[in-house]
Amino acid sequence: MIKNSSIEINGKSLSVETGRIAKQANGSAVVTLGETVVLVTAVSTDQIREGIDFLPLTVEYQEMSYAGGRIPGNFFRRDMGRPGEKETLTSRLIDRPLRPLFPDNYYYETQVIATVLSTDKENEADVLAMLGASTALEISDIPFAGPIAGVRVGRVDGRFIANPTLSEQVESDINLIVACNRSGILMVESGSLFVSESDMIEAIFFGQEAMQPMLDMQESLKNEIGKPKRAIPTGTVNEELRKKVSEIGTPLLQDVVTTADKMLRQEKGRQAHNKIQDALNETYEDMESEVSEAVHDLEKKMIRQMILDEGKRIDGRAFTEVRPIECVVGLLPRVHGSALFTRGETQAMVLTTLGTERDEQRMESIYGDHFRSFILHYNFPPYSVGEAKRLSGPGRREIGHGALARRALVPVLPKNEDFKYSIRVVSEILESNGSSSMASVCGGCLSLMDAGVPVKEAVAGVAMGLVSDGSKVVVLTDIIGDEDHYGDMDFKVTGTRDGITALQMDIKIEGITREVLEKALDQAKEGRIFILDEMNKAISKSRDQISEYAPIISTVKIKPEKVRVLIGPGGKTIREITNTSGARIDVDDEGTVTVSSADREISDAAIRMINEIIQEAEVDKLYMGKVVKIMDFGAFVEIFPGTDGLVHISQLARERVEKVTDVLKEGDEVLVKVLEVDNNGKIRLSRKAALGESLDNVS
Repeated sequence: MIKNSSIEINGKSLSVETGRIAKQANGSAVVTLGETVVLVTAVSTDQIREGIDFLPLTVEYQEMSYAGGRIPGNFFRRDMGRPGEKETLTSRLIDRPLRPLFPDNYYYETQVIATVLSTDKENEADVLAMLGASTALEISDIPFAGPIAGVRVGRVDGRFIANPTLSEQVESDINLIVACNRSGILMVESGSLFVSESDMIEAIFFGQEAMQPMLDMQESLKNEIGKPKRAIPTGTVNEELRKKVSEIGTPLLQDVVTTADKMLRQEKGRQAHNKIQDALNETYEDMESEVSEAVHDLEKKMIRQMILDEGKRIDGRAFTEVRPIECVVGLLPRVHGSALFTRGETQAMVLTTLGTERDEQRMESIYGDHFRSFILHYNFPPYSVGEAKRLSGPGRREIGHGALARRALVPVLPKNEDFKYSIRVVSEILESNGSSSMASVCGGCLSLMDAGVPVKEAVAGVAMGLVSDGSKVVVLTDIIGDEDHYGDMDFKVTGTRDGITALQMDIKIEGITREVLEKALDQAKEGRIFILDEMNKAISKSRDQISEYAPIISTVKIKPEKVRVLIGPGGKTIREITNTSGARIDVDDEGTVTVSSADREISDAAIRMINEIIQEAEVDKLYMGKVVKIMDFGAFVEIFPGTDGLVHISQLARERVEKVTDVLKEGDEVLVKVLEVDNNGKIRLSRKAALGESLDNVS
């Protein structure tokens, strides 16, 4: 049965259709906004793989090149290669609000695939895919505590816009994605231009209000055509086992949950766990997994009670206190910019490399190709958490953390026309115990300043947490790993002293209130300013000069009509300059010439050669030229590369000249003076007027 439901958002029709295509999936939906169309399917197996005690959920978002009328640029001309950055980030964006809404004991392989079938290059597909994923799950037989919806919020000229077009996003100072269900906000992802905390709150709740019709639409479709949800084993709790674990484990774990050092706490935790297992082995033989789960839950309960009832944190800090911070810059001698940022047991070494325009990253997508001059990569080696694992390429987590850090720093970078360098920042996480992405933001800013990149202001980031039992609520500043794991919210906020540049929030509980969000943002600002003060002690502003090892980039502006002259036939002239000088030279159609080299003398030599070629003749100036052509009425003399003028036969000598070849022949060098440059650029030269002039006056 084909069903179609639609609403209006931002003056455009948003529709969801089910029952026409992909009918063998457990649930499928086609979401359309403008001429952007996304198909989303949801499938879950009816068998549990042996040994699985978690939800094996995968979410895949794919932008098919045909959707934008393009053919893939790779060798095989196929779409199904490694996902691009946008596809990976969107997959994470959809996954994060969906995952907590599956039953705790649902261990069936589940897959959500979102495929962009068409794009009008104005209406983005990511939030449509989120809506389609929820709809497909809602109408399927897969247990799911939805519906959810997502909306992008922009602000242009002080007015909030739901799902702004790409052109509207260019004018917007906020790019915010909010995901909600009926109970409240589930996820927030934002980039912004120094937006205040109060304005960000307004944007979040504007988004929540805007998506209510999307929730209504899904509930209506579910009521009409939704399949009955499949029955799953409810799972029984062994209360006797839990009681025994609590009796034996509480005194053993008391020391664990109050040990500040992460590695020591983990070791004490392993020892306590082993003792509990040994004490229960006779009675609960072959129930190791159940005992482990009970110990985990007991530790979670004790940590949360300690925070809520005793007002204590694992490491003894106050709720608003940031861990000790150390900032060091310039620690690596040959790297263009370097910083070591340490906050508690989290440490990031962040390196900046400056390159030329040719080092920009080419980004291919269904919306067209564009070039990125600022790149940020985040690496999380296994030793950072005391593990030994095979090194591999970046996963979704690494890509997501890198994108968040990049989004945080972009607003303070200089414009491309003011700073011609390409910039690559790499964050190497050396230790991790809570929010290495925020350490990457802080270290990244310090590293950029050390490299001499003229950032507008320093940026810092802090991770906030939340613990709530329904009546009591505690907001934690600068959370460690266990507070994130056992808490109810992970809320990362970055910005300057004046406003927010990026925000990411995942909420594990229902119905977070506006007051709690306001408190979290205000507390985050206090923490951010404290961190900025600590960063300021290491370096307070960008260095006046870039590193001596960075390429030197200079620009020369020439007239557009001179571009052809500089390039020469088949690129001959510009190649000669490059080969002779050793510099790298790029020129655009508007006449901007970029010269780059690691050596100032090489760069200066290339600029001199360029100026010689594109210079213009000046009246009454002397030039040592070369005869390039003999005519009956005179000789054409090239006074500098690509520019020649006519010496009329009457201007060859003081006496009368019968034949031009009596005085000059092709290839001769001759001193000439410019008599006139007419409106058409034609140059009249004189050898006669230059006779007797000193060579010291030659231009």
